[in-house]
Amino acid sequence: MPFYICPRCKARSVDSDGREGFTDDAPSCHHCGFGFLFELMDDYYPAQATGFVVCDKESRVLATGKGIFELTGFKEEDLIGRDLAESLGLSDPAPLKTASEWGVRQLEQKLTLRTHAGFEKTVLADVFPAYDEDGGLLVALTPR
Repeated sequence: MPFYICPRCKARSVDSDGREGFTDDAPSCHHCGFGFLFELMDDYYPAQATGFVVCDKESRVLATGKGIFELTGFKEEDLIGRDLAESLGLSDPAPLKTASEWGVRQLEQKLTLRTHAGFEKTVLADVFPAYDEDGGLLVALTPR
């Protein structure tokens, strides 16, 4: 049974067919109303301070979730459409590229990012590839 997580509020759920009710629509979040859920191969329990970023297959930011502003100081509108590694000054973009190109998870990657104020912060990054035809990534950033 597929596991799903909301990129906005981090609510976890399971769904037997990956559809919303009897429609062909992808499932959306019943907790916060966000437009889609991210499918995971295994259940994932994010830390309280973890923030999610959803990217397209070229690692451009599509949406950010609760915790990203608190961690980075960047608002969603500051990041949308920009390359994640460049906009956050990630110390190593390799985990994003590996997850995207090979379709494999990259867990507990020790990285540094640059906040909106210019400070460096150490984070653990968990990177999940999307399993739908659109591709993309879910990046979970947790302060260390």
